[in-house]
Parts: sequence; structure tokens; C-alpha cells
Amino acid sequence: MPSPEPHILVTNDDGIRAPGLLALRDACAEVGDVTILAPNHNWSASGHVKTMHKPLRVSKVTLADGTSALSTTGAPSDAVALALLGLVDRPIDLVVSGVNHGANLGHDVTYSGTVTAAMEAAISKVPAIAVSLNTREQADFEVAARFAASLAQQTLERGLPEGVLLNVNVPPLPADEIAGVRVTRMGLRIYRDELIQRVDPRGKPYYWIGGPAPTGVEEEGTDIWAVANGYISVTPIQLDLTAHNLLPAVHEWELKL
Repeated sequence: MPSPEPHILVTNDDGIRAPGLLALRDACAEVGDVTILAPNHNWSASGHVKTMHKPLRVSKVTLADGTSALSTTGAPSDAVALALLGLVDRPIDLVVSGVNHGANLGHDVTYSGTVTAAMEAAISKVPAIAVSLNTREQADFEVAARFAASLAQQTLERGLPEGVLLNVNVPPLPADEIAGVRVTRMGLRIYRDELIQRVDPRGKPYYWIGGPAPTGVEEEGTDIWAVANGYISVTPIQLDLTAHNLLPAVHEWELKL
């Protein structure tokens, strides 16, 4: 009997009805069997969430093209955890998260629900890819989805080390205008957040974290430079955040209780 096709979990942080999710599902269906399990609403900038103090609900939904999917009240990382812990009967061979509507460059990865969904898979030793399109405008997700599917095929064949995932950012260009693909390191994101204070009808203050969109340092070799110059960026990210080069110096500190 021939071996079954690889089983790919597709999720996102833009919500179950997001067009980038459906584009990714269509592309990944050329690589393996796809299960969709995604949040029932937008969780952008949600970070790495684990819901432990309230129940998670899962519903069967039908997407715009008739595709069957699963939707959860939880965060993107919850969706991945639910699937890997047994909500989906067949074991997952690969998790692909996206296509996010907006880039996840540099330190965005710590905020991103798209990327942290892939991190949740990596924690469980399942290969994972996060893919984002560098625009907030109305977008065509097909190029990003097709590249993600091609990368998914290679990831299934070659594998990834434990604790490593791939973060992909795609410029919003037609395929024939993309300069190529660059393997990159994380760049330096520049945030210009502002605290906005307002007053509610009862006279009590409340706050928004606002400000202009982030920019970044366009240093060659980084994800920020690559996307700004028309390249698809592929950044391997590891879960080990230890500053290994600083360990010897900290050992010399006078650390006492």
C-alpha cells in the first residue's frame, strides 16, 4: 500500500475568513492533505498565547469556496496546540501559518500570532513555516501562497532541526517582478509607538498604543533589506533565546542571594 500524503496543518492569525488562509490552503493542497484549524476572529499582534483558564471551543465551518475547516475561539498558538494534542486524528507532518496580511520582520516575530503559531509547532518538534505578505492594502496572496507551498515541499523532504522554524516575508509584487529569494537574518525593526489617552463617557481615562507604522534598518543580509529590495526573505528562527556569547561574562558577576 502506498504511503499516505503528508498531512499539513494550515492556520493563521487573521481569522478563519481571511483570504490569505484560503490561498495558502489551495497551494498546500498540491503538496499534501490539508487540515485547516484557525481562530474565529483576528488575533493580529497577539504574541505567543496559551489559553489555560477558560474553555476553548471548536466549530466546523465552510469557507467561501466550500472548503471544510475548523475554527476555534482560541489564539493561533492554541489552534496549533489543539491539533497536535489530538483534536485532529491524523498526526501533523508540517504546520504552515499565514498568509498574513502584513509583514512580520525583525522583532515583529515576538508579537506575531502568525509566527508564534509556527513556534508552537516547533515546541512540539513539528516542522513549521510562517509566511507573510508585506502589505496592508488589498492584496493578491497567490504568489506568497505558491512560494510557501514550494518551501513546504522542500521542508518535508529535508526536515528542520528541532526548535527551528522558517519565517517567510514576501514583497507585494507580481511573480515576474520579484527579484529572487534570499536566506536572511532578522533585521532591526524601528517602532514609533505613541501613547494615546482618551476619556470615556463616564470621565475615566483609557489608552491606545498608536503611532505610525514601524520601519526598519535596511542592512543587507536582513529580512528587512531583502523585502525592501523586492526579494522573498526566508529567515530560520530558533526557539533558544539564550545569549550564549554573554554566558562567560555573566559567570564573572558577583551573583549572590
